[in-house]
Amino acid sequence: MHKILSAKQVKELDEYTILHEPISSIDLMERACRAFESWFTERFDITYRVGIVCGTGNNGGDGLGIARLLYAAGYAVSVWIVRGNVTESDDFKINLGRLKNKIVVSEIQSKPIQELFLHCDILTDAIFGTGLSRAPEGLYAETIECINQTPLLKIAVDIPSGLMMDKTTSGSIIKAHHTVSFQMPKLVFFFPQSNPFVGNWSIVPMGLNKDIIKRTSTPYYYLSLKDIKRIVKPRFTFDHKGRNGHALIIAGSLGKMGAAVLSSRAALRTGLGLLTVHVPSSGNVVMQTTVPEAMTSIDKHVDFLTHVDRLDAYTTIGIGPGLGQSQETIKAFASILKQFRLPMVIDADALNIVSANNELFKLIPEGSILTPHPKEFERLVGSWNNDFERLEKQQQLAIQLQCVIILKGAYSSIASPEGNVYFNSTGNPGMATGGSGDVLTGILSSLLAQHYTPLEAAKLGVYLHGLSGDIASYEKGMNSLIASDLVEFLPFAFKKITT
Repeated sequence: MHKILSAKQVKELDEYTILHEPISSIDLMERACRAFESWFTERFDITYRVGIVCGTGNNGGDGLGIARLLYAAGYAVSVWIVRGNVTESDDFKINLGRLKNKIVVSEIQSKPIQELFLHCDILTDAIFGTGLSRAPEGLYAETIECINQTPLLKIAVDIPSGLMMDKTTSGSIIKAHHTVSFQMPKLVFFFPQSNPFVGNWSIVPMGLNKDIIKRTSTPYYYLSLKDIKRIVKPRFTFDHKGRNGHALIIAGSLGKMGAAVLSSRAALRTGLGLLTVHVPSSGNVVMQTTVPEAMTSIDKHVDFLTHVDRLDAYTTIGIGPGLGQSQETIKAFASILKQFRLPMVIDADALNIVSANNELFKLIPEGSILTPHPKEFERLVGSWNNDFERLEKQQQLAIQLQCVIILKGAYSSIASPEGNVYFNSTGNPGMATGGSGDVLTGILSSLLAQHYTPLEAAKLGVYLHGLSGDIASYEKGMNSLIASDLVEFLPFAFKKITT
């Protein structure tokens, strides 16, 4: 699991590694440069002409070191140094000296023009690093804007210049197509507002001290396949359906029975022992013919939920997909919350009912998993000014309710009742399609019923959901992806995490 640290913590890691390895700061910088070079040479051959724009701090020192290594590897390399008001760092000076008689280094001392860079194919940004504390001004801002206006492929070293690691950013920011981050990702990489600047990002190692990384505390983590493999429970020879849980999914209404079908199929494909689906009476034939493995509980009403009997038979409940928000349904949901006190999965219309009826918040069982998309989340907590504030609201809601809050989207974030946040590493834009969330509800309900803890169920469920989407995308393409494909490829996702 990758820890996501603050700029201050990253600086302390560098200092600790230098002191305790021991290693000189310039040699640690060289490790970072070689890691970047390795990433670069795997993707771009020597026919690409490379331009590197450097500041005069340590990020600029990285850029100069990268320039030397790429030149030695056979690339045509051009280097520009932006001479603003930042003092040259010692390591910048050393790497500048190492370029002597190898590469012509030009200086940018006045507002640049696009033509300055157009003999390059790739422009590499090494103006500022993680220590930036205010928006770029003057010549720096002018250079960033000029770089953004060029039609070249742009790659940022560690973090796009102008982008803050730990707080909302204003002013000029490099719009990178790729960002190569040293050792660990930055929190800002996981936010929608940052995507136009970060582009696709990768992590490369630079050999920071592993002991101090383990001891450094943070509430933020990035999930990996290795983390998920540790969660999955094995199956045993004498297992039977009774040992693998009995979930109740309450879903569907007139015109929305597909949501119940998708949730049910996903639940069964995630290892559930027994599944009952409560649907309006008009949905019974639909369920019996499309999901024969599931049992049905039939509501008295033809079109929507009004009442559910005998909740004590179930290990967990998943409620919300396609539910509708009729007055009878609202009353029935309130009654369910009062009767059922085990962790449950609350999604879609069930979330919207809670948002519109605040008295229901206090009835949500501790340990439940709430799965809003951004608009549903806004209805729950109100609006926010930036993504950092949105993340804080997510943490606060998880702590307040003592529940797990999954905010769905790219890098779906999972907030625990302790306020920790885990960002998912699977999934793709093809999953932005109707019914995808219904599939996740089924997966999570199944895992909760199988006695995974709520946080384990959330981590495993979100990862599986995204991985299934990735496999489906590989087989069928993003543009053609539909929610049923996620169910279809769940077995392959399970196979990947259990072998």
